[in-house]
Amino acid sequence: MTDTVHTAPASRTAAPAGSGLLIGVLVLSAFVMILNETILSVALRDLTVDLNVPTTTVQWLTSGFLLTMAVVIPTTGFLLERFSPRQVFVVSLTAFSLGTLISALAPGFGVLLAGRVVQACGTAVMLPLLMTTVMRLVPPQKRGATMGTITIVIAVAPAIGPTIGGAVLSSLGWRWMFWIVLPLSLAALVIGLLRLRLDSETRRVPLDVPSVLLSAIGFGGLLYGLSSTGEAGGAEPPVPAWLPIVVGVVALVVFTWRQLRLQRRDRALLDLRPFTHRPFVVALVLTALLFVCLIGAAAILLPLYLQTVLRTSTFVSGLAVLPGGLVLGLLGRPVGALFDRVGARPLVIPGAAAMALSLWLFTLLGPTSPLIAVIGIHVLLMAGLGLMMTPLMTESLGVLPEHLYSHGSAILSTLQQVAGAMGTALFVSVATLGTVNASASSPDAAGLRTAFVVAGCIGLLAFGLTWLIRRSSASSDSPASGDQPG
Repeated sequence: MTDTVHTAPASRTAAPAGSGLLIGVLVLSAFVMILNETILSVALRDLTVDLNVPTTTVQWLTSGFLLTMAVVIPTTGFLLERFSPRQVFVVSLTAFSLGTLISALAPGFGVLLAGRVVQACGTAVMLPLLMTTVMRLVPPQKRGATMGTITIVIAVAPAIGPTIGGAVLSSLGWRWMFWIVLPLSLAALVIGLLRLRLDSETRRVPLDVPSVLLSAIGFGGLLYGLSSTGEAGGAEPPVPAWLPIVVGVVALVVFTWRQLRLQRRDRALLDLRPFTHRPFVVALVLTALLFVCLIGAAAILLPLYLQTVLRTSTFVSGLAVLPGGLVLGLLGRPVGALFDRVGARPLVIPGAAAMALSLWLFTLLGPTSPLIAVIGIHVLLMAGLGLMMTPLMTESLGVLPEHLYSHGSAILSTLQQVAGAMGTALFVSVATLGTVNASASSPDAAGLRTAFVVAGCIGLLAFGLTWLIRRSSASSDSPASGDQPG
C-alpha cells in the first residue's frame, strides 16, 4: 500500500542531499503563485472599462480566485497522502501555467474568470505541499529557519503584488501581468520536472465524493457569504449574505461528522486528528486571529484610511504599506532561527503585544495625521506579526506525527483563507456602520476608527491567548503523544 516509507522526523539530524534546491524550487513556485493573487487588484478599474463589465462583476476576478482556493485547499490533505509530491507539484504548476495562458489570451470576462479559477486550483495545492515537504525533509532543530522562508512567500508576495501590478499597468496593458508571470511558472515547472525527487509514503486512499461535495459547499458557502458581506459594505447584496453562511456552516458540521467516521478507517478526505493535539489547536486559533488582523486591518482598513481619509493616491498608498510588508518578510528567517533555539512562547508573546499596541495606535489616527506616523505604526504591526507567524506555523505542524503533516498543513492553509475573509467582512461592515452612524465632521475617519477599535480588541484577545502556548515548544521536541489513531 505504500511506495516508499519515509524516515521518521525525530530520527533525522540532517536534511537529505539536494533538499535545499528542492525546497528552493517550491518556494519560488509558491512566490510566483501567491504574487498572482494580488497583482491584479490594481487593474480592476481598467478591466471594468476594457471588458465592459460593472465593478461588482469584475470583483469576481479576485473573489472567485479566493473562493476556488477555499474549496480546493481542504482536499490537499488527501492529495498529498494519495499521490507523490512530484505528481502533485507537476499538476499544480501545469494548472497554474494553463490558467495564466488562458487569462492572457482571454477575449472577454468569462474566459478571464475561467483562467483565474484554473490558476487558483494550482495555487491552492502549492502552499500545503511546500509546508508538508519542509516538515518531512528538514530535521526538527532547523525547521524554524526554513519555515521562515515560507513567511517571506506568504507576506512579501501579496505585499508587493499591487506595487508590481501598478508598475506593469502604468507602462503596459493588463494582459502583461499574465505574460510576465507565465515564463516564470513554466521555468519552475521545468526545473521541478528535472530535479524534484522526494520519496514519501503514499496510500491508495479512495476519494470520498460526498466529502468533496460537502467541503465545497461548506467552505465555498462560508467564504462566499463572508466575501459578500465585506463587498456589500452595508448594502443588501442580491443574495442575503447570511444564507450561504448558514448553508456553509451546516455543510461543515456534516462534513466534520463524516470525516470523524471515515478517519476510523484512515479514509478521511481531511483527517481531523491534528485537533487532538492541544499545542496545534492553540497555535491554530492564534494563527486565525493573526490573519484576521493581517488581511482585515493591514490589507483592507489601512489602504482605505490612506485613500479616503488622507486622500493619497493608489500608488502612494501602495508605497506606504510596502515597508511593513518587507519587514514582515525579512523577519521570517531570523525569527525562525530564534524559534529553533528558544521555541515559540518567547517570540509570540511580545509579537502579540506589538500587534495589539499598533492596532490601538491606529485608533488615534485622523485626517491630519502625518503619513510617516501611519507608516511607522504599520511597520510596528508587521514586526509583531513577523514575531508570531513563523513560530506559530512551525509550532502547529511540529507537534504532529509525520502521517498528519499533510492534513495539518491543509487545515492551516484553509483557516488562513477563512480568517482573511472573516477579517475583511467584519472590519468593512463595522467601518460602514460606523460611518453611517457618525456625526463627526469626518465620517470616513470615524467609521474606520471604530473598525480599528474592534481590531484592537481582537489584538488583546490574541495577546491573552499567547500565554497558553506551551513553555518547552522548541522544534527539537518530538511530536506530541496525544495522537489517537482511529
